[in-house]
Amino acid sequence: MTLSALPAPPPAPPPAPMGRGTLSRQLVVRTTALVAAVTVALSLLTALAIFQVLQNQLDSKLQVAASRPGVRYGQGPIDDDNGPGDLGGAGLIRLDLINGTWSLSSAPEAVTKDEAATLVNNTALGHDPKTVAVEGVGLYRFVRVDRQNSSTIVGLPYTEITTPMASLLVMAGLLTLGAILVSYIGARRVVERSLRPLTRLSATATQVSNLPLDSGEGHVPIRVAPGDANPASEVGQVGLAFNHMLDNVENALAARHRSETKVRRFVADASHELRNPLASIRGYAELTRRGSDELPADTAHALGRIEAESERMSVLVQDLLLLARLDSEPTLELEPTDVTEIVLNTVSDARAASADHTWALDLPDDVVMARADAHRLHQVIANLLANARTHTPPGTRVETALRAEDGWAVIAVSDNGPGVPAEIQDSVFERFTRADASRVRQAGGSSTGLGLAIVAAVVNAHGGQVSLDSRPGGTTFSIRIPLA
Repeated sequence: MTLSALPAPPPAPPPAPMGRGTLSRQLVVRTTALVAAVTVALSLLTALAIFQVLQNQLDSKLQVAASRPGVRYGQGPIDDDNGPGDLGGAGLIRLDLINGTWSLSSAPEAVTKDEAATLVNNTALGHDPKTVAVEGVGLYRFVRVDRQNSSTIVGLPYTEITTPMASLLVMAGLLTLGAILVSYIGARRVVERSLRPLTRLSATATQVSNLPLDSGEGHVPIRVAPGDANPASEVGQVGLAFNHMLDNVENALAARHRSETKVRRFVADASHELRNPLASIRGYAELTRRGSDELPADTAHALGRIEAESERMSVLVQDLLLLARLDSEPTLELEPTDVTEIVLNTVSDARAASADHTWALDLPDDVVMARADAHRLHQVIANLLANARTHTPPGTRVETALRAEDGWAVIAVSDNGPGVPAEIQDSVFERFTRADASRVRQAGGSSTGLGLAIVAAVVNAHGGQVSLDSRPGGTTFSIRIPLA
């Protein structure tokens, strides 16, 4: 588990223009789809209207041709002012009913008299035009006109409709594709131009998210440009609200900084002032013990408790002073430091202080050099080992491992104790956090609740990272500091 002492992950990069899921892509796609649907619908309606016009024109030709009794439409030109050139020419089929017998007056070469008779007998032709498939010549449009003594059936080729309609549909399809392409290019340019203020607003938000606001006065120097904070537009309203939010954040951070500064000054001043009274208490306790060879048992016990508690309070005051200095001015003497030697020394000290634990080392073959304050780094490792010694039962194995990894010196202190309770793992590096309920406290052990807080503060002052991974039967505290 990585705790809050680790730096926050960098913000996600902004999405690419027209990337999947972006607003610009959705607007362009939907606009283009709408234009495509409207264009296709208009093309279909136009084609349907033209088809109806062409069919009406063909039906009018049929009526004119059928209304001319006695005019014969041969396969060649006819010398007639109303000749077949404007009625279909050689493609016209005409049958006249004379004396009860149908006679083929005009037809293309592919239509024989027998086919014409079959056409008359097998097709229910009426006064309304009808489209019929004629064998050998394709679709024809027929109409029958009955007069007092005769009847006439006239047909014209349907190609007079299908040929221009095919050309029309091809042209309409090309125009529709062109309109869709133009609408896509135009919509993309318009959307990109319209969303530029929103892109600039996103860039401003990204800049603000990268500011170090976790410490210091919390000054936020970045604002949305006035042109992008104009309430006349929706994006401008968002920009204006964003600026108001940044003002409130800056004011809140400034108030927090002032409050924290007062608290730190108070803690530092109080800790400093407590040092002298505590030293006096310890001195008078020792003087009393020396001045009397024989003290009553209860008095001796009371003096022992006074000395022990004054010692514990002195350690607490020293820890508070150290944290106050690290909070206000974390100045360390950073220089190339042999981390291997420091780990060896601290583990040796821990082994001497608690022989009832099993202390193990896992060191690399090569010396690990880090850019560190040797005294403070020794204190960090000692605090981690003391934490393991204090909060685990006798017989617990505590292993300290060191390795160089990706530009970091990594120090891990692991034990097979009861583990850190899950409910306090997120706050284990905060001040005065204790885990007595699960990690067993040694009899007579002392803890101020500041050891791990000092670890986190010192490691952060080194520009490093600290983390915890704990479960029942296994706990590992890891710190990372930059290599030299």
